Amino acid sequence: MTTIKAKKSLGQNFLSSDKILGQILTAGKLNSADTVLEIGPGPGDLTNKLLGTTEKVIAVEKDDRLISILEQRFSKEIVAEKFQLIHADVLEFEPKEYGLKDYKLIANIPYYLTGAILRKFLETENKPRLIVLTLQKEVVLRIIAEKGSILGMSIRAFGQPSRIGNISKSYFKPVPKVDSAILLIDEISNKFFEKEPKIREEAFFKILKSGFKQKRKKLISNLKDLAQKEKLIEIFKSCGLQENIRAEELSLEDWRKITQALGD
Repeated sequence: MTTIKAKKSLGQNFLSSDKILGQILTAGKLNSADTVLEIGPGPGDLTNKLLGTTEKVIAVEKDDRLISILEQRFSKEIVAEKFQLIHADVLEFEPKEYGLKDYKLIANIPYYLTGAILRKFLETENKPRLIVLTLQKEVVLRIIAEKGSILGMSIRAFGQPSRIGNISKSYFKPVPKVDSAILLIDEISNKFFEKEPKIREEAFFKILKSGFKQKRKKLISNLKDLAQKEKLIEIFKSCGLQENIRAEELSLEDWRKITQALGD
């Protein structure tokens, strides 16, 4: 098989360990009826494992150099319509355009795109029902914490994040500077926003972003553009929050209560 050098500009670090790939597949709770979306398949080692377990794999690859390699490696699967390769930037990819509804997102992604990819696929209309990604270990730890980060709160609004296991940097080529971990986001839905009393997704994220605008400041100061201080004090009191609380100290349910109180 043709070997290809990872491209630093695309954040490529290829993963080929059977042990780790097996852990990723296990985290995805895969069966023969599943359709999987893979981002950045690289030379196709994870793709190969996915194809042996699932009904269909759709892979989105931006790197021109890898397209012919993947087409050659999986030519039989392409003919059998078991594998679909899309040459595109994943941030411009729309699941709805490809009829993706009931699918799982499983990938070893470029770490610099972590936030953008998670936002895109959690906020899109046709969400995956489960996400498994390899991410920087420190980022995964922030995400699974019940409080503390805007990324963690954003993900918890859509699903249940958990860490499946750690991955030593030595398993990647080229070897990155940091260790990684496998993140599972399960039970993905809009239930958080749709349960009564309903809250608008746009309003929730506007308040969340304002709240984390300057982490060292008190939350009440960060929200001053959304309401007068007197009203915010009243809202905090009704939500059982201290006036000097900071954004990192709030739970997801606290953010929901503030969104309900502030309205649109």
